[in-house]
Amino acid sequence: MAHGYLHQILGDKATIYSAGIETHGINPGAALAMKKDGIDISSHTSNNVNEYQEIDWHYIITVCDHAFENCPYIAAPNAERLHHNFYDPSKFIGNAQQTLPPRVLKGSKTGFPPLNTVGG
Repeated sequence: MAHGYLHQILGDKATIYSAGIETHGINPGAALAMKKDGIDISSHTSNNVNEYQEIDWHYIITVCDHAFENCPYIAAPNAERLHHNFYDPSKFIGNAQQTLPPRVLKGSKTGFPPLNTVGG
């Protein structure tokens, strides 16, 4: 979700990578909620952070406390590190036809002001 919003906010100003410490695929409820908000993340992939070890990072953004506390150290001496804990869509109980609560989208989109300045 953060990847989708960052791409919408920054467009071609930045290359956005998204990864986690575990791969589970894209959450269908998150994809549906994002689609209703005008952003299609259905083609996004679930990648492991270790796939991106060779990237020269400018920013490393963690969006859940679990990742912040458990993510392997990413050697990026020039990267600015930003963190904000968002609601984890994988914790939502419901089926693919139900969408995430509006507070999840609002928090993902507006709850982390530094996202709006990345690449500025």
